[in-house]
Amino acid sequence: LNYAENEDFTFAEVDDLGKITVNDAYIDLHIEEVLALDLVDVDAIKAAKFKVVVDGVNSTGGIAIPRLLDALGVIPVELYCEPNGEFPHNPEPLKEHLGDICKLVVKEKADFGVVVDPDVDRLAFIDETGEMFGEEYTLVACADYVLGETKGNTVSNLSSSRALRDITQKHGGTYNASAVGEVNVVQLMKDTDAVIGGEGNGGIIYPASHYGRDSLVGTALFLTHLAKGTMTVSQLKASYPQYFMSKQKIQLTPTLDVDALLATMATKYAHEDISTIDGVKIDFEHHWVHLRKSNTEPIIRIYTEAGTQEEATRVADAMIDEIKEVAGL
Repeated sequence: LNYAENEDFTFAEVDDLGKITVNDAYIDLHIEEVLALDLVDVDAIKAAKFKVVVDGVNSTGGIAIPRLLDALGVIPVELYCEPNGEFPHNPEPLKEHLGDICKLVVKEKADFGVVVDPDVDRLAFIDETGEMFGEEYTLVACADYVLGETKGNTVSNLSSSRALRDITQKHGGTYNASAVGEVNVVQLMKDTDAVIGGEGNGGIIYPASHYGRDSLVGTALFLTHLAKGTMTVSQLKASYPQYFMSKQKIQLTPTLDVDALLATMATKYAHEDISTIDGVKIDFEHHWVHLRKSNTEPIIRIYTEAGTQEEATRVADAMIDEIKEVAGL
């Protein structure tokens, strides 16, 4: 049947289909839920009289984070908080993209800075000196506070910092690592009754609120942690185990069997602590290496972590050389 030629059919214009219902209350409703969390101490935060710079990357974070800060009695200094969708810099909250907020934190004599990504599920902090707190340490700091108040376990993915494991063990809990991906982290959190978890890219998952990465929840927990302590943000960072990462990749030939290559690497290091739930992760005593293949291109991602940036880079370079040798590249 040719519908286009049948005069008995009348077709609706696409703009006439469905129904649009406008409701702009959901951010405020979520803020109310965050403020009601047992471990968010609104009075303590208000008493601290914090001043915080916010980089909302001209997204919804430019609406939500300042509103949250207002509700907590924090003075927000807004930077790129006009939600027009025109990103003023690369929206990934990494050091190389955040020069403006680092300068503004110092200029404003703020207690720290908050940076989110466009969908407000990744959270990074800038300390009072204008230096990155480090997105890997967002989860570490929030977990440190939560575990100090609620005994339990934690989860992050295999490519996240070892610092979360150290902090969890310090509080008497058990740390577990999942395959990369929020859904994998959430499932393992449920399986192990984790009280907090997330990903090293600044994603906080706090089950007392909901099982999803949430920068508002992370900001409120961090503010409470800071308000109840006596340290500046830079001093807080210095109190944690210090690790440094290198994130590299190696280009392979399209015909190379990447799975076989990773299996060879796993066998080569079988005497070490090995995980193969997502590529190959090799845990050495003082550093780790995580090898993952791309699903879309012939590359292997090589993530390493060690006690210094130089060592992390050296380990990554050495692993790249080994892979090239095994692959005959």
